[in-house]
Parts: sequence; C-alpha cells; structure tokens
Amino acid sequence: MSVATFLELVEIKAKSASVLPFILGLSYSIYYYHSINWLVSIAFFVAMFMFNMVVDMLDNYNDYYHADSQVYQQKTNIIGRENISPKLVRNLIIVFTVISALIGLWLVYKAGLAVLWMGVFCFFIGYAYSSGPLPISSLPFGELASGFTMGFMIVLLSVYLNSYQVFNWSLLTLAKIFLLALPDELWISNLMLANNICDAQEDEDNHRKTIIHFIGKKWALKFFVIKNILALLVVLILPWLKLAPMTVMLTILIAPIIYKQTHIFLAEQVKTKTFICAVKILLMGSLIYALTYLIGALI
Repeated sequence: MSVATFLELVEIKAKSASVLPFILGLSYSIYYYHSINWLVSIAFFVAMFMFNMVVDMLDNYNDYYHADSQVYQQKTNIIGRENISPKLVRNLIIVFTVISALIGLWLVYKAGLAVLWMGVFCFFIGYAYSSGPLPISSLPFGELASGFTMGFMIVLLSVYLNSYQVFNWSLLTLAKIFLLALPDELWISNLMLANNICDAQEDEDNHRKTIIHFIGKKWALKFFVIKNILALLVVLILPWLKLAPMTVMLTILIAPIIYKQTHIFLAEQVKTKTFICAVKILLMGSLIYALTYLIGALI
C-alpha cells in the first residue's frame, strides 16, 4: 500500500476534526486554568490521533464488507478500488487500537479514573460508529454522535489532562466546556451531514437510513446553513461570557469564506466536487478559532 493510499484510507484530510479540538482544549486550559502538562498532552494527542485513524479505517472496512452494491464495493470504496488487502486493513486496525489503548492506560495511571471512563465512551462510539447490526453511521443520529464525541469529548479530555491537578467536576464546568466546544461540534456534525447529503442515494441503495432519509435534502441543507451561522455566533459570544480571550472575535473574518463555500455546496451536492466545501469550512473555522484562542491565551 502506498503512502498516498494509506492517507486516503485513514481519511487524513478530515483529521482537523480531531487535531483542532485538541488545540482548543489545550488553549482553554492555559487561559482558564493557567495549566499545561506537556508529556500527558503529547501522549493524549498520539493516542487520539491513532484511534481517529482506526475509526476511519474501520468505517471503510465495514462499508466494504457490508455493501449491498457491488459497484460501491469495487469502484467506490477505497479497499476495493485500490485493491487493498482487507486482512492488512484489519491488522492495522488491531495494532493502532492496541497502541492507543496502552497509551490511554498510562494516561489513566497519570491523571485518574476519569480518563478511563471518558476513554471507554470514546472507544465505544468509535467502534459503534460503523460496526454492529446497527452502526451509528447508518442511523439518523450519526451527526450528533460525531459532533459530540469529536467536538466535545476531545476538548473535554484535552482540558482535563492539562489541568487535572486543579480541575473541578461540576455541571457548571461541563456547561462552560460544552459551550466552548460548540462551534467545533457544529462544524464537525456538518461534515457528516454534508457527507450524508452527498451519499443520500448510495445510502438508500445500501439500506442505510441516515437523517437524510427522514428529513430530506431540502431540510438537511437548511440545517447545514443554520449550524454554520450558529457556530460563528457562539464564537462571538464566548469572550463576553469570560470563556475566551477577545482575540477569538477575529474568527468572524472567515465569514466570507464560509458563505462562499456554503453557497457552492447549496448549488450542487456531489461527493467528488463539493463535499470538499464542508471540509474547508471545518478546517478554516476550527483552525482560526483555535489559533485566535491560543494566541489570546498566550498573551
């Protein structure tokens, strides 16, 4: 397997959905708790990144084996299209999972049992996303699961691991972190929503009933727009709630980019042509939000 094929197998282009929430959580810990644990933070990043690759490999692996459409299996799915050995993919999934889990156990040893329960939840969602008789990706709440797990849980873990010595578990603390992570949650869930919009007919052919099956493309596109607007509004509110430095207000400068990419996607929903619009919105939105937050936290 070539490097390019491997990177496509693990969907490297979408890794901003995990990397940037990690940076956001790190930034919040610096800003709010004045705390950072470099070794623990780096270890968590490695474990998180590897398991994120596991989830995407497993998604492709299960889609390949469970596909009802031969055209999809052999011409669309990367395993069939690039003639990758399914056994090799399975072995990579096992190895990456074991390494991620071992690092996770070390993090539990360093920062306490809270890491174990959060990690178990993330592992469960990661595997249930595309495995089992009713995988989450084929159900109408896939957007909610992906947005919450990658948007909120990664931020929460990043905050906790960098400030566990002073971290206070309470509903107020969780509410603050949830609000902090909400823009990323919305952009990440929109990425899956855009994917499901583009794959609507393909999903129907393979008997996957995503949210598009229930609300239709018209309403799905409306929600896509609403969530992009809401994400920017939340970013602008955070400084006034004392949950972010004023520098995050600069995130509004990417509004024209988000508008342009949204307009392109609304005009045509084709996986090979316009799904990249959702990727760009997630990348630019989460990147500028995380960087302006980090700069404000450091100064």
